[in-house]
Amino acid sequence: MEALIPVVNKLQDVFNTVGSDAIHLPQIIVLGTQSSGKSSVIESLVGKSFLPRGTGIVTRRPLILQLVYSPKEDKEHRSAKDGTLDIEDWGVFLHKKDKIFRDFEDIRKEIEDETDRIAGSNKGICPEPINLKIYSDKVVNLTLVDLPGITKVPVGDQPPDIEQQIRELVVKYIANPNSIILAVVTANTDMATSESLAIAKDVDPDGRRTLAVVTKLDLMDAGTDAIDVLCGRVIPVKLGIIGVVNRSQQDILNNKSIKDALKDEATFLQTKYPTLAARNGTPHLAKTLNRLLMHHIRDCLPDLKTRVNLMMSQFQSLLSSYGEDISDKSKTLLQIITKFASAYCSTIEGTARNIETTELCGGARICYIFHETFGRTLDSIHPLAGLTKMDILTAIRNANGPRPALFVPEVSFELLVKRQIRRLEEPSLRCVELIHEEMQRIIQHCGNEVQQEMLRFPKLYDSIVDVVTQVLRRRLPTTNTMVENLVAIELAYINTKHPDFYKDIAAVPSMIKSGEPQRNPNRPKSMYGRQNVHHNTVTGVYEQNELIRSPSRRVSTTQDPSDFFNYLFSILPISSYGDFMNAVQVRSNSNPQLNDDATSWVSNLTATQNGVKENDLNHANKMFDGPEHDLKSVLSPDKPVNLLPQVPLDGRSYRNLSANEEHDCEIIERLIKSYFYIVRKSIQDTVPKAIMHFLVNFVKDNLQSELVTCLYKADNADQLLDESEHIAQRRKEAGDMLKALQRAAHIISEIRETHMW
Repeated sequence: MEALIPVVNKLQDVFNTVGSDAIHLPQIIVLGTQSSGKSSVIESLVGKSFLPRGTGIVTRRPLILQLVYSPKEDKEHRSAKDGTLDIEDWGVFLHKKDKIFRDFEDIRKEIEDETDRIAGSNKGICPEPINLKIYSDKVVNLTLVDLPGITKVPVGDQPPDIEQQIRELVVKYIANPNSIILAVVTANTDMATSESLAIAKDVDPDGRRTLAVVTKLDLMDAGTDAIDVLCGRVIPVKLGIIGVVNRSQQDILNNKSIKDALKDEATFLQTKYPTLAARNGTPHLAKTLNRLLMHHIRDCLPDLKTRVNLMMSQFQSLLSSYGEDISDKSKTLLQIITKFASAYCSTIEGTARNIETTELCGGARICYIFHETFGRTLDSIHPLAGLTKMDILTAIRNANGPRPALFVPEVSFELLVKRQIRRLEEPSLRCVELIHEEMQRIIQHCGNEVQQEMLRFPKLYDSIVDVVTQVLRRRLPTTNTMVENLVAIELAYINTKHPDFYKDIAAVPSMIKSGEPQRNPNRPKSMYGRQNVHHNTVTGVYEQNELIRSPSRRVSTTQDPSDFFNYLFSILPISSYGDFMNAVQVRSNSNPQLNDDATSWVSNLTATQNGVKENDLNHANKMFDGPEHDLKSVLSPDKPVNLLPQVPLDGRSYRNLSANEEHDCEIIERLIKSYFYIVRKSIQDTVPKAIMHFLVNFVKDNLQSELVTCLYKADNADQLLDESEHIAQRRKEAGDMLKALQRAAHIISEIRETHMW
């Protein structure tokens, strides 16, 4: 087991060169309050006085002290080149590896200078340790860490938070599960109030790695002793309690040697505590620490070996990710460009090796935009959004001009449906914008390998991003123009012969201005049959036929009689009711069948005039004779001119729609809905195809050629492959750490099973 401590010292040397805190090596942490005698205990273990002395806080940086037993015949540590063959002991600092310190006063001065260099001279502390290795034939193999003394109140020019700084530093070291805590307490104070034991208990509540050292046994009040404390009756400590006697300040001033101090300590213990003398004193403390450290190393070594192997694997992967030094920059540049273009296209196609599991990206996100975002947006657009019945009626009236319409004009339908189709253009262009943003975002999802290369060469990464951005930017106007043209194509020609639209027209009611009111019960039954009359425009005679035809469309006589005769008024030179009756009489003489029907209907109408529907007859008379009657009732000497009311500019505010107008609006609404759905379906299908062709597929097919054209130039290779200093530094650190771990693994592997028992 004696070989275990040198192994740990070698590991300490290995990891001190790289400054790693990842490996927690077994070591002894000396913990105590200010002026509790920590430095004296360490000097007694070494047998030399070499630590800084003075009032207040003196130890302001952790001191990692390795004690190496080196007898005269030791050929491993002694050499003629260094001049260490004949000397008893010497010291070596890690920050000055090539210098041998034979005088321990020089070691003290170097510790003070190094402390001031890093921590300053204002009594502040610094967590960066000082590494010192002492070789001697009078020491046992130990690894000690001397920490700043715990203080409560800042003195002199110490910072106000000096207590918090020291506490954090102490906890950082003793929290190492592979460390042994050496808690130093003074015998002339109450052990129950010891700050060092309190901190040790917080970190090590089971006390499995805490050893207590009671100093200043010779300074206790007369009539008192430390037997109860040393026997563990006051506060039990699992690893034990050992009492020592330090040199007093006067002994230090008188240059009393450590050798003489140890003799006086042995005499005091034999005199004062004869039954406990063998289990106390500095020599017993050194042997106990050596034994505890060896056993502790034995327990920690398996986990330490596992930890070293695991970190070797991690740093090997990390070093590989940083890449190797570049020999042929032109070749490397072409490889990186090709790798990036391939990774970019793979991300779009969904064939990348590292597929995201936390979010959609690349081609999956493009698909989502097409069918979820864009599709749902189009579905949410109502065909009649922003279109009221009065808007439709106004469009119908404007399309008719000065003539009252017999039919619903097609111009109004085309005007209104184009207005609604234009509303599809904005979401289509927004879809292009979203796809463009995703194509730009794909640069961040090109795989870990490409990302590492991009981090390694930041200038090349910026150049690649610029090239991709420019390609996407050049394709954006072309794609937008195509999408705009798709909407413009739909607006250019309203195809009312579209198969789907043509089916819907068949289900739309008659587009005659009057609609389809209820049949008049007073109409003769023959008027509802298939016998109809037709006006021969050549002969001027009304003939029997299936339908009454106008020059533009067929009118059924199954309509309301009023519609039938309104139609007659529109095609015959009839200006009054009397002319109308004369026309009917003329037609009756030439067509007996029609004569019966017309006579019957006129008779009914005459009966109605005689009293059945007198109010309606009065209304009919007003229709023919009304203007003259109204003029007489309105004009007066005070108002000789009858002024017409002003025509409102907005027809929405002066009346409700009539039944005929409601009917016309319903027809237009149904036609708009039918055609809008057809166009929306077409846009929903063609816009994604246009974006894929003009933007996505174009970039995929031409990205590598664009990158090679813009970046693969002989004079650009050196500049683009200028490696980041940050990555270079990390590669060096990872390489050094990997070498240290490999060296540590080799050292641990040299330990045989027999060495551990």
